[in-house]
Amino acid sequence: MRADTITKDYVKDAGVFADIFNYYIYGGRQVILPEQLTERDSTKIALPYGADGAVVPVQKFRDVQKLYAAMTDGKMEYVLYGAENQAEIHYAMPVKNNLYDALEYAGQVEEAAKSHRKEMKRKKEEGEESAEEGGKTPSAGEFLSGFWVEDRLIPSITVTIFFGSEEWDGPLSLFEMMDVSDPDVLACMDNYHVRLIAPAQMTDEEIMKFQSSLREVMLFIKYSKDKENLSRVLVTNEKRFRELERRAADVIETITNSGIKYDESEEVVDVCQAIREIRMEERKIGEQDGELKKAREAAENLHEMGLDTDKIAQVVGYAVETVKGWLGIES
Repeated sequence: MRADTITKDYVKDAGVFADIFNYYIYGGRQVILPEQLTERDSTKIALPYGADGAVVPVQKFRDVQKLYAAMTDGKMEYVLYGAENQAEIHYAMPVKNNLYDALEYAGQVEEAAKSHRKEMKRKKEEGEESAEEGGKTPSAGEFLSGFWVEDRLIPSITVTIFFGSEEWDGPLSLFEMMDVSDPDVLACMDNYHVRLIAPAQMTDEEIMKFQSSLREVMLFIKYSKDKENLSRVLVTNEKRFRELERRAADVIETITNSGIKYDESEEVVDVCQAIREIRMEERKIGEQDGELKKAREAAENLHEMGLDTDKIAQVVGYAVETVKGWLGIES
């Protein structure tokens, strides 16, 4: 399975998805609860605008979209959170994310317009007098845009997660993608910033603010090329790494190619034990390589002393043909 597919499936989990935005928006405080999230790509959602609270279906623009509902001043508000997943650096990410947000807002405006048109058509067919019936007659501007003055958009927040061990070196704003330095020109333009989560650019303290298995995923990826620090992280967080959910282990192995072995039927993976087994195998191979090197050096020394290959083979403990190969002697 491709890395992008595995990471997308992983962040679609409501617990991980909520964790991402709790970290980015609230500094790790558990404000958004997983059970409050509803996937946008499979559900029709009642938006807080439209005619008489009409249910408005929203088109899917993203790979992952979820809805988080919060109560404010006794009025229900719906806040849209989106997530983009990247295993490779995307050097046009500001444009890509900006387009997603713009499309989302354009979709919301269009759906509001559809809702209003539908309601006006219904009232006309039923012979209702909108003003007398407590409805609303839209102004010319409202009628033209389809978006009424009291309508409100749902905020769209996009966070990019970089599942890589190297530092993100791509632009993080539209201005960084431009060769413009004139302050008067820049003052007339709107910048767009990429909201980025990248393990290599996060401190351990920041990563520890994650409450889901994303914490272990980020820590492992960050130190995947640093054996000493990876060992330190595994020891410090041993309990959680010994009981890591398999999907998180799938992400770690797919991204880092660390050689972690586990039964795919298992729901929990002991990453600490898996890494110990890898290290033991590496040491074993290293010892074997070291012994082989010593035997070859001894064979070469004995050959220089004039000892025949049969006796050299007996001394170093390898087959005669192997020794001859080391010494470049044809059989």
